[in-house]
Amino acid sequence: MQKMIRKHFSRELDKIKKRILSLGAMVEERVHQALEAVENIDAELAQRIIKTDYEVDEMEVEIEEECLKILALHQPVAVDLRFLIAVIKINNDLERIGDQAVNIAERVDVLAKQGRQEFFFFDYATMGQIAQNMLKKSLDALVNMDDDLAVTVVKMDDEVDEFKSAAYDRIKQAMGEHPDKIGYLINLLLISRHIERLADHATNIAEEVIYLIEGEIVRHAPYNRK
Repeated sequence: MQKMIRKHFSRELDKIKKRILSLGAMVEERVHQALEAVENIDAELAQRIIKTDYEVDEMEVEIEEECLKILALHQPVAVDLRFLIAVIKINNDLERIGDQAVNIAERVDVLAKQGRQEFFFFDYATMGQIAQNMLKKSLDALVNMDDDLAVTVVKMDDEVDEFKSAAYDRIKQAMGEHPDKIGYLINLLLISRHIERLADHATNIAEEVIYLIEGEIVRHAPYNRK
């Protein structure tokens, strides 16, 4: 009987892992689309991202409910408990990344109405690529239970912060030179903020993978593995 219960429990954990990875794939695609929309100032693509945000929200709620049900029914301990706690937190971060993709899309929608301005446009391609890589690597670290890869993601966050600072400096200068274009420039500034927040959530996922594997909470403290 005990063996049968354990087998059923293991199947439920596997199901949860597949669901969180499916959500991860969905969110990765939304991020890719949002950054493509930025590059092309594509209002149609931006609207598609905004209108389908409910799909991410619904899956996030379903995964959380499944995790809570397993916690209540099986009262797991040790590694299994850590896994479920990590999944609940990763689930939330993925939903928040989806929100950042929507926020980016909303800024693109506003910019598209104004038309691309010839006087200034910050190129977010490299910053966005790093943020996308962080998300992909954090999910790969979860799939492969690879704490070294998770640490790599944590260390990549500084690069995105540097790009955000560079965007702030350049946009601030442009505001001084073009005070009549403040609205347009604020939207560009907000895009840099949303990409930076996206990277922060990818970092959170990587930190949860480290917690899952090592049982060590590394939030709010530098993780200095060589």
